[in-house]
Amino acid sequence: MPEHPEPDTAPFGDETTRDAFLGGLIEAVQPVSGHRSGTDAVFLAAAALDEQERGPLRLLDAGAGSGVAGLCLLARFPNLSVTAVERNSDACALARANGAENGFSARYEVIEADLTAPGKTLAEAGLKQGSYQRLIANPPFYLQGAVRPGQGREDAHVMAPGGLEDWARFLAAMAAPEAILTMIHRPDALAELVGVLGRRFGDLTLYPLFPKQGAPASRVLIQGRKGRRGPLRLRQGLVLHEADGRYTEQAEAVLRHGEALPVAG
Repeated sequence: MPEHPEPDTAPFGDETTRDAFLGGLIEAVQPVSGHRSGTDAVFLAAAALDEQERGPLRLLDAGAGSGVAGLCLLARFPNLSVTAVERNSDACALARANGAENGFSARYEVIEADLTAPGKTLAEAGLKQGSYQRLIANPPFYLQGAVRPGQGREDAHVMAPGGLEDWARFLAAMAAPEAILTMIHRPDALAELVGVLGRRFGDLTLYPLFPKQGAPASRVLIQGRKGRRGPLRLRQGLVLHEADGRYTEQAEAVLRHGEALPVAG
């Protein structure tokens, strides 16, 4: 990996780790506590674009944290530009630094904003409606009260009741006509997700991720296209681990080698 300036981790003091993704193709400094990106971010990025998409595209990364999902995509697609939206100022600082360290400053923008803010406020922050051909989102997984106070995870992991409606409204507003949205979430949120996204995106496809063969899905990728009205589809999904705990061949290809995950088939 080429040498780049060290990220400015001052907002977190010494409470950071340096983590490699895509087999070391990118590195990201992340906080020890709070929002930490892992395999969810890599699978989200893998599902957002396939290898045939080589034209210039603008992608919005909503709830970007320290930027890992967007950086994975920038490493794979040289004609892609990414705008990361994150409301936590410390996470924004790390995302900017991680983008610079990995050599993506010219194609990577980080905007500190609360996506539930009024449209005028978002526009003033630099978020123009209808501007993005691809969107990825990793919303908070838990409702208020599900995470104990003091864990340093409230902002990143907890959503107020009805929050997914706010996320869906924001994503639809930012999406260009025919834009494709890819989101990762918990399977038990599917009913709400299909409801709020289905009013704004069509051709919805559900792609479950199973920790091992025979186990219930632990995550689901949901993808849809703005302006379409096609029916909901459920794909077979992906098993992540063999019986001995090793990653399956396809999961390894995504996580270590940057292969795309064809959610829509």
